[in-house]
Amino acid sequence: MKFRFSILSLFCAFLFGFGSLLAQETSVMVRALAKDAKFIGSSIGGAKIIIRNAETGEILDQGVTSGSTGNTKLILQTPKARYDKLTDENTAGFEAKLNIEEPTFIGVEAHAPINKKQAKVISSTQLWVIPGKDITGDGVVLEVPGFVVDILSPQTHERIKASEEVSLKANIVMMCGCPVTEDGIWDANQYEVKAIISSEEKESREITLKPTEKPSTFAAETNLEKGYYAITIYAFDPVTGNTGVDKTNIIIN
Repeated sequence: MKFRFSILSLFCAFLFGFGSLLAQETSVMVRALAKDAKFIGSSIGGAKIIIRNAETGEILDQGVTSGSTGNTKLILQTPKARYDKLTDENTAGFEAKLNIEEPTFIGVEAHAPINKKQAKVISSTQLWVIPGKDITGDGVVLEVPGFVVDILSPQTHERIKASEEVSLKANIVMMCGCPVTEDGIWDANQYEVKAIISSEEKESREITLKPTEKPSTFAAETNLEKGYYAITIYAFDPVTGNTGVDKTNIIIN
């Protein structure tokens, strides 16, 4: 009887130990890369990363990318060969720690830029993760398309006299925060920036905003009759398809 008990104990211990070997902390590096630009990191507040079990929806880990936007020359100006890295030790990312016991199919989401609600988009993918098999280096890179557009003028619910010119001004940057300048890496002359001005009567017109001397700033002026107006300013890149929008409302009296 004692012999049987000992065999059973050893068998249970073996099973317990085997299970413990399977349960391992597994690292997954996740990065958010702005389309036609650089990595989304600390300078613009980062990208929120959420990793879920794709089958159950359980959140396995989450956090915010931090670090630099990366090396401009390496990311944008150097021809890439197979297996060439886009990142270095300072490049923004979030290293997730997953405690998994078996191969797990996960969903990875990047909500970016996390602090710019009017510009924030969700980029996602799915993949298998194996216990103990870390995904490092560049890791999982999610592309985030668009522009961040902030209307600087007119201000929300601003009252402007009909006799005065309405100043239209917007700040436009890449999703990583990289500046837009004339003849720069991100050429302001390449982008179409317009204001759509709509009245209560649903009449609307478009006005083109031009680059100014200040980086990332586009401006125009117009006159409006008395009434309530909604103003939408958008940026569009016909080469990459990047787009961005911001909206405000004003009163002309």
